[in-house]
Amino acid sequence: MLARLVAAGLEGREARWLIEEFGASGDALDGAIARRLAGEPLQYVIGHWPFRGLDLDVDARALIPRPETEELVGRAIEVLATSDSPAPVVLDLGCGTGAIGLSILAELAERGVSATLIAVDESRDALALCRQNAIKHRLYAVSFVVGSWYEGLDDSLAGRVDLVVSNPPYVGEIERASLDPVLDYEPSGALVAPDAEGVAGFADLAAVITGAPRWLTRGGSLVVEHGDGQREAVRRAAFGAGLRDVVDYDDLAGRPRVLVARQP
Repeated sequence: MLARLVAAGLEGREARWLIEEFGASGDALDGAIARRLAGEPLQYVIGHWPFRGLDLDVDARALIPRPETEELVGRAIEVLATSDSPAPVVLDLGCGTGAIGLSILAELAERGVSATLIAVDESRDALALCRQNAIKHRLYAVSFVVGSWYEGLDDSLAGRVDLVVSNPPYVGEIERASLDPVLDYEPSGALVAPDAEGVAGFADLAAVITGAPRWLTRGGSLVVEHGDGQREAVRRAAFGAGLRDVVDYDDLAGRPRVLVARQP
């Protein structure tokens, strides 16, 4: 069976994963093979995918979580480890599957820290998927808010958030045309952002960074993922918003990727 799938055009490891997921024969496997050979992402075909310590349900309602974003979560955990708050409030903007916020919640719980997560997305479908993953992993200290970035938040949260974390869209329209066609299966709104301040794909990053100070508590932190050509723009935006201790980290591939900044 494995040899047949490889001969049909699947990579060996993908063929093994599909067999493990759907069995060595049958309509379910045949359907999965057809979907993958048509170009649909393997993660969507299987329907779930590992992200740090969680096995997340994934489908076309939200962006597929990627390894670079696992590094974002690592930075966020590092930041919260130095926080004085015994019960931090975490705001995950553009939550999608919930990969970021739910991983933070789960990993803090393993350390004996009871955090509260506010998961925000303008897509009700994405929020439903995030809720599905929260229930799957028995993570119940989560509120779900429909809205674009900070727009749906209650004013009572102002100045009370310990961590704002986000992987917003940061791909420009021109760059998008040159990327892997498999991305056509993922929601465009989770990938592509308008240009701003002369920087391709920067509009949503700018909104997240400049809006953070209103919501962060004193000493609270912003941790945000960005594109490898946006380092100077995100640093400039953070300083311009009055944030301090601004550091921009490379990912494991050596590319600029994660901005960390603190509310004075």
